[in-house]
Amino acid sequence: MTKIDLLGRRKFITGLGVAAGAAMVAPAMAVSEKAAGVKWDEEFEIVIIGSGFAGLAAAIEAKKLGAKDVHIFEKMSYFGGNSAINGGLFAAPGTPMQQQEGVDDSVERMVGDQMKAGRGIADEALLRHVAEHAVEALQMTLDAGSEYHPYLQQLGGHSVARTYQTTVSCGAGITQPLLKKCRELGVNTHNRSKFEGFLVGEKGEVLGVKMRQNYHFEEDQPGKVINVRAKRGVIMATGGFAQNVNLRMAQDPTLTAEVGCTNAPGATGEGMYEMFRLGAVPVHLAHIQSGPWASPDEGGFGYVSNYSIYNFPHSMAVNRLTGKRFMNEIADRKTRADAELSCRDEQGNPYPPLLITSYKDSKKHPNTKKVIKYNVGWKFESVDELATHFNVPLKALKAQIKEYNQYVKSGEDKQFGKNMTKAAGKYIEAPFTVVRLWPKVHYCQGGVQITTKAEVKDSFTGQAITGLFAAGEVCGGIHGVSRLGSCSIPECMVMGMTAARSMMNA
Repeated sequence: MTKIDLLGRRKFITGLGVAAGAAMVAPAMAVSEKAAGVKWDEEFEIVIIGSGFAGLAAAIEAKKLGAKDVHIFEKMSYFGGNSAINGGLFAAPGTPMQQQEGVDDSVERMVGDQMKAGRGIADEALLRHVAEHAVEALQMTLDAGSEYHPYLQQLGGHSVARTYQTTVSCGAGITQPLLKKCRELGVNTHNRSKFEGFLVGEKGEVLGVKMRQNYHFEEDQPGKVINVRAKRGVIMATGGFAQNVNLRMAQDPTLTAEVGCTNAPGATGEGMYEMFRLGAVPVHLAHIQSGPWASPDEGGFGYVSNYSIYNFPHSMAVNRLTGKRFMNEIADRKTRADAELSCRDEQGNPYPPLLITSYKDSKKHPNTKKVIKYNVGWKFESVDELATHFNVPLKALKAQIKEYNQYVKSGEDKQFGKNMTKAAGKYIEAPFTVVRLWPKVHYCQGGVQITTKAEVKDSFTGQAITGLFAAGEVCGGIHGVSRLGSCSIPECMVMGMTAARSMMNA
């Protein structure tokens, strides 16, 4: 079998920049080949690469539409990928819980919020498609057995409360039920199976994939590579590249290995690379989002992230040097992350700010006990005790708390314009719970360009690459500069479902 240099025709490195080309040596690279004369080891109806929200939703939808032979391949030893460890937050407009709580929402309003956060470069057509079908995706999770807290949350950048959260406060509350449903429907699942490249026809169409069996992440590989034909096509649901330090530094040199990351270790981007080799359009790779709710006192996503997400609407974030607020606690993620990164000591070193919440309000979230138990958060009985512990100017802090509580009472934040709806009646008063904040790399807005049918677009023709579909974080350009929290799960699931529908209706 002769390998061909698809880069010779597809020059995608130009779109990444020279530095990105050098960064690509970090993961073991897949290489696509012409399929002429290849011996097919297996032939399946639908091949899905990745077992997160997008891949699982695609498999379920394909089976519902009559697919007989659906296979999911996952490179790690466990299923769910990065989706299993995310916050389990799901935004949708016009949901039953919104109706119960009297929340006035719509597709237009949700899209408007996202377009504002995207700062002029988000893809309105894709955002609208996701918002229009988000309730369908939410219903898929409910039908599979996912359970959610009996209240809605209003996350940063959202103009109303529209976010559900799983009762286990993580994405596993969705991926596990979806995986179980897949198996009930007869979907075949393969772990330790690493994508090694596409097998393409004479016209560049995707005919199948090369898969390495018995793959062990970051170890010598004993498994053999097999050729798998995909009769209806391939759905790439391989996630982002936040754990690929070289590539993320090529886009943003400040995102070094010293910067924390909330992603699973397998989020390294090989599937995205290989689609670029085929000619997929690289979009927005430099827009890499950091989560403003993360803590420097624990690794990864940890317990503080969900604690903060829940408590931001009725909490006060203060700069430890001044004792004063420095941001709107529910602004979009980029706005808050940038504000937190500006909190530094006199020498310019990071000086993580504080999120201060009344214990009576914070304790309603299950993570509060864990935050305190594992010493990544603190409980204080008085303002004096809090100020002494963190060396915060006491007089300024007391004045700020008094001022903020006036905003709670009036419903108008005159400092930063925070929407005080969820803060109504929730004053900052002792005893307090406090966590430190510092952003961590969380989500890659960049990836391959897709259509509203989840087709991967060819950079030369502008048309869809035949036989290739993509969904989830491996796709780029949807959210623009800043993705609003709780919008990734509906995007992943809706586009996964869409890919399945496109395949089955072809």
